[in-house]
Amino acid sequence: MAADWLGSIVSINCGDSLGVYQGRVSAVDQVSQTISLTRPFHNGVKCLVPEVTFRAGDITELKILEIPGPGENQHFGDLHQTELGPSGVGCQVGINQNGTGKLVKKPASSSSAPQNIPKRTDVKSQDVAVSPQQQCSKSYVDRHMESLTQSKSFRRRHNSWSSSSRHPNQATPKKSGLKNGQMKNKDDECFGDDIEEIPDTDFDFEGNLALFDKAAVFEEIDTYERRSGTRSRGIPSERPTRYRHDENILESEPIVYRRITVPHNMGKEFCTDSGLVVPSISYELHKKLLSVAEKHGLTLERRLEMTGVCASQMALTLLGGPNRLNPKNVHQRPTVALLCGPHVKGAQGISCGRHLANHDVQVILFLPNFVKMLESITNELSLFSKTQGQQVSSLKDLPTSPVDLVINCLDCPENAFLRDQPWYKAAVAWANQNRAPVLSIDPPVHEVEQGIDAKWSLALGLPLPLGEHAGRVYLCDIGIPQQVFQEVGISYHSPFGCKFVIPLHSA
Repeated sequence: MAADWLGSIVSINCGDSLGVYQGRVSAVDQVSQTISLTRPFHNGVKCLVPEVTFRAGDITELKILEIPGPGENQHFGDLHQTELGPSGVGCQVGINQNGTGKLVKKPASSSSAPQNIPKRTDVKSQDVAVSPQQQCSKSYVDRHMESLTQSKSFRRRHNSWSSSSRHPNQATPKKSGLKNGQMKNKDDECFGDDIEEIPDTDFDFEGNLALFDKAAVFEEIDTYERRSGTRSRGIPSERPTRYRHDENILESEPIVYRRITVPHNMGKEFCTDSGLVVPSISYELHKKLLSVAEKHGLTLERRLEMTGVCASQMALTLLGGPNRLNPKNVHQRPTVALLCGPHVKGAQGISCGRHLANHDVQVILFLPNFVKMLESITNELSLFSKTQGQQVSSLKDLPTSPVDLVINCLDCPENAFLRDQPWYKAAVAWANQNRAPVLSIDPPVHEVEQGIDAKWSLALGLPLPLGEHAGRVYLCDIGIPQQVFQEVGISYHSPFGCKFVIPLHSA
């Protein structure tokens, strides 16, 4: 009777202390009440010894997983060369108190009966089809299969195992979604290769990149494009021309920067922000230009009004423009000190002060007392008196604290003797001590250094050859027609563009 169980694959549970063993029965001794397993596994791990013997007293539960067929009792296959199949009837052996084993057959329909595991046709797929006749417990199957998949030799040997060794009573496993009867599992196909086949060396990116000759590839592409007359998408053959926001796309005539020529070159030239050249003229030519313009209808009153508008517009910009002059800053009204002499230059300054006062600027006009004034000055003073501006004739009435801007209209080439007057010297001293920026309107050209150093100077029509003491030079348009320039021998083209006041730079 004991010999009938030789070759069977069994699972022996020896309790928590010894654990669970699986293996093929190699010997059963009824006298000593022992059973031996060959090629045993302990808790899913292959044992180091080829055979293990158990006493009946140590066995808590014994499960028969596979019963060999007829003629197979004397031939014990290697556990690693076979698979668990559904041959035989599932049996469970209970151990009595005296150590004697008792075989108990249980129906296949019992849910607690051990179930058999069919053989697999594809080792890599690792799929197990469970049939109703299988009587091994599912928890044991999971543990046992996990131990088998951990064995590398088991997987390698199964690659050469033939399907002819399958037990005759074993059913062919089936799985839905298979093609040509082959079982495939995506996870095992991707991750089921042997670990030993993974290379240990890193991929040589630099070496493989060096094999790519980029210059040769692009040359080949260019050759193909030239032959076929096509151009690759995304690789333009020519770089498109880029224009600035202020450049004209349409082709135009070459730009001529010297549009103004004078009969006598004074050696001093200026240029505008656009690059146009503006030459300087002498005081005599400038005086002649104004005289011819007055003969043609550009009277002194018109010239004074135009000069006052341009000068006040420039002064308002220097004072801060809309950031300073707005209804929210009524408590910060800018203060301008206007220094004027008893001549036409002074009348231009008074006209500028009137326009500034009309724009809510606090203007303090200094003009010394004279017995007889020019008619132009009298007319401008009459208009200035109608504003909120203040007129003073003594330097003591000028503010002692710094003002926002000082406008200088004291000098005139035709009245050079005024520079020796006490009021002139006192006015120059006050302007230098006040430390406010100075704007000079139509300043003359002095052979000696000017008393008041200006930060800005405003020239009329065409500039005079002003030196560094004049500061930064600006040019205003007072409305002289082009033919008037031609009458005095000046070839003229307006450099102002859309403005009435433009800055000039030393060329």
